[in-house]
Amino acid sequence: MNTNTYIIRKEIPSDIRQIDAVTKAAFSSATHASGTEHLIVRALRAYQQLTISLVAVAGDQLIGHVAISPVTVSSGEAGWFGLGPVSVLPAWQGAGVGSSLIRAAMAALQESSANGCVVLGEPAYYGRFGFRVNERLRYPEAPAEYFQVLAFDKPVPEGTVQYHDAFYVTE
Repeated sequence: MNTNTYIIRKEIPSDIRQIDAVTKAAFSSATHASGTEHLIVRALRAYQQLTISLVAVAGDQLIGHVAISPVTVSSGEAGWFGLGPVSVLPAWQGAGVGSSLIRAAMAALQESSANGCVVLGEPAYYGRFGFRVNERLRYPEAPAEYFQVLAFDKPVPEGTVQYHDAFYVTE
């Protein structure tokens, strides 16, 4: 595997089956995986809530995917989004593909004039991208240290975050 031989681009319709396979493979042995991550991506797409959907491609193989979808803040503050799922084929994990996808997704969000992004995940990993715990914005369904915020140009609003119903899909 040559870690410099992939590109990041927007998803196209012919990618959908491969995105499903990559997401299943990426989360198959993940500690905190629900096993429904591929279903979440499908549901976000079906509900037209997949604001940003980028893929990493090496040759003709799709090796990674990142999803960005809108979240609701109880204060009514608009322009906030959720990062995830982020999926990389196991053979490519640790090669910077996930980081490249996240950086590209954050750049696209900023270009779209988003106010910020939230993520539910490993603090040490997502902290590298500027995500931090912020008591002003909460997600009561998970331990506080795993819910992190990245504000772009505006202050972090006060309130609780609700992800789209797609995140609660079971089949």
